[in-house]
Order: sequence, then C-alpha cells, then structure tokens
Amino acid sequence: MDKETNDLVPLAIDLNQTELTESFLAMFGSTVKLILQRMFGSGGMIPKGTVKGTPSQVSSFEKALVANRDYIKSYIDNGLNSPATYRNKYTLHSAVKNFERQTNIKWPFK
Repeated sequence: MDKETNDLVPLAIDLNQTELTESFLAMFGSTVKLILQRMFGSGGMIPKGTVKGTPSQVSSFEKALVANRDYIKSYIDNGLNSPATYRNKYTLHSAVKNFERQTNIKWPFK
C-alpha cells in the first residue's frame, strides 16, 4: 500500500440519526456520491468504512445503493428511453422508498 491509501479517512454512516442536521445530510450525500463514483471506477480506491443501523436499515441502504448503480449503468448502456432503464428506475424508486421509510433519511440521488 502506498502512503495515500493509508491516509484515507474511513467512511462512517450512522443510519440511526435522531437529529438530521444539514451537516449530516451533506456528509451522507457526499459519501453516497463517493461510493457510486468508486463503483464505476473513477476516483481511486474506496476507503474502508462502516454503516451502522438496524439490520433492515443497513439492508435497505445496500439495496438503494445497488439499485442506484444499476439505474446509472442502464442509462449509460441503453439510454434513457430503454425499457431496461425504465425497469431499473422503478427498482430504484422502490428501493429508495423503502430506505427512506426505514431510516427517515432522504436518499440524495434519484
């Protein structure tokens, strides 16, 4: 490992936030954006991190993240008007709705 990899600040998301402040929401949005960028190979390595919450909250976070990735990939590969892209958009909408219901946190990208 090089020095830059060792200097990465670990990501930490707590889905049990009782007070949703502007700074938490900004951090959450930035973290999700970073993870999505790294899923597509841009921006280097993903820093280690943790996601805290109930099992259903963590599961809904993972499903929303994967659905977001799949929708973006389908849009890039097939275009916006493709039936596959519409299916992925519906899946994303359902996953985001479930995440927001589980955590009371708005999903930053739709």
